[in-house]
Amino acid sequence: MKIPTIHGYIDRRILINFTTKPKTIKKIIPSPFKPKIYKDKAIVGICLIRLKHIKPKGLPDFIGVHSENGAHRIAVEWDENGETKSGVYIPRRDTSLKLNTLVGGRIFPGRHYYAKFNVQENKGNYHIDFKSSDDTELFIDATETKLFNDNSIFETLSIASDFFENGDLGYSPNKDKFDGLRLKAYNWEVRPLEVNHVKSSFFENEEIFPKGSVTFDNALLMTNIEHEWKSEIDK
Repeated sequence: MKIPTIHGYIDRRILINFTTKPKTIKKIIPSPFKPKIYKDKAIVGICLIRLKHIKPKGLPDFIGVHSENGAHRIAVEWDENGETKSGVYIPRRDTSLKLNTLVGGRIFPGRHYYAKFNVQENKGNYHIDFKSSDDTELFIDATETKLFNDNSIFETLSIASDFFENGDLGYSPNKDKFDGLRLKAYNWEVRPLEVNHVKSSFFENEEIFPKGSVTFDNALLMTNIEHEWKSEIDK
């Protein structure tokens, strides 16, 4: 799927990151992907992103659309032309914008489930929850902090930032292929979040993830980022 370069603004992006066993992920990600391992763990997570002024690059901002979105992600690697590439495999996307549910998998990568989002933000405090059309649910309460999680598998905020910045290429399932989309952030800056409570019915689905196999690791925040989405060769 080849789409025009999309331009807009990331008003707010929260990355909620978890660890799990590589053998758990190997069972659910398709070829050619394999889990990207860090300290013997596979990394999975959720991206909660509010997008504004999304439209083909070169068009004025006022015609762009706005939306709240959630993406469940798995850090992956694959072999391509003799090199090991890295990015994320995105088995699930949820959105507040019905347009995305109509064009997802057609003119925009991956199927999108329509979801009702409840977002409350106040002085560095973030509450986001959503329930999708197939009853998938997510809930998070988090607060901005200056301290990166001491219990994270990543030793420092900088190391975590680099890991996720390198996962800028995402592939989403679409019928018998995978649609590729690369995020080009004009500047990359993350801040730590302290998570008070988080719940994802996707990661708590014991038919996919055995009970207790997914462990919270850290959360990161990005705000006010101008960006582009660029289509990549489908797999």
